[in-house]
Order: sequence, then structure tokens, then C-alpha cells
Amino acid sequence: MSNPPESSDLSRRASAPRIITGDRPSAAGAGAKLPVVLVLDRLRSAFNVGNIFRLADAVGAEEVVTCGYTAAPPHPKLAKTARGCDAIVPTHRTESAAQAIAELQARGYTIYAIETAESATPVWATEFRFPAAFVLGNEALGVSESALLPCDSIVCLPCRGVKNSVNVGNCAAVVLYEALRQWLGK
Repeated sequence: MSNPPESSDLSRRASAPRIITGDRPSAAGAGAKLPVVLVLDRLRSAFNVGNIFRLADAVGAEEVVTCGYTAAPPHPKLAKTARGCDAIVPTHRTESAAQAIAELQARGYTIYAIETAESATPVWATEFRFPAAFVLGNEALGVSESALLPCDSIVCLPCRGVKNSVNVGNCAAVVLYEALRQWLGK
């Protein structure tokens, strides 16, 4: 037989924060967009692409550009993890990430490859210049050489374990939220 809850337990429960569930339609279009474009270079997993669309919506990124064989909307696996964000976040497709980078540079974007290169700067030591584009590469091969060469800077998430990288969606989350922190702090 269990004891009745202590009164202090009841008061803690009564003051617990209210969890926000469901979509927030009033948030659509609220505030300025984060001046960031995500360039997805030959991502193999449609589920990872869907996750990145959700992240892009969450931080208010301007656009997602799918390149090469990266899954693009409409795609059932992408849609499953995007949960509708593939219809909210502006997107377009290019044949290659190098093409997308050239277009963005012509529009004044600073291009950051997110890659585990020896010359990469840790994300927390990078002061992003906006508008910015983040190039995220293939889960096994990384950012293609043709896309890596024209980038203005290479940023990494240092890996101290045996594996040299983290999931591309997790990597996108860290970089996007750091960019959002910097943008809101300006």
C-alpha cells in the first residue's frame, strides 16, 4: 500500500510548467527570418533531409536547397520526418552544391562548409557573417570537393570519440541554433 502524496509534492505538480503541444499558427511569419540558407549536398537519407526541414522551420531559416541526389519534396520518407515543414520552408533544387554556392555568393551570402576538415574552425569559435549559407554533406563522403573549394570558411563540430562525425541532422541542429543565437544577439 502506498502512502498518499505529501502536500509539497502536490504543490510542485500544480506549479509545473505547461507543456506546449501542437502547431503554433500564430508563429507563422512572426519576426524576421534567420538569414540562413541550407545547402544539402548529396544527402543519402530522406529521413535526415526531413529532419533538416523541421530544423529550418524551427529556427526560421530562409530556405533549403537540395542538390544532386538529395531527396526533395514531395517525397514520402522526407515528409514523414518533416511533419509538414517540407510544405512550409521555401525550397528549390539544383544539380550540384557548387551551382547553389555560386548562386548564393552572387547574392552576397557568406558560405560555410560544415565539415571535419583539418583546417576547420569549431562552431563555437566562429562568428558567422550574415546572410549565411551552410553546406551540409553526404553522410559517408562529406561535402563534395567541388562544393568545398568555393566556400568562404569551413566549420566543424569537434569529435573527441572514435567516430569522426555526428549525424548530419544533429550537426545541422547545433550549427543552426548557434547561428540563431548569434543573429538574435546582434
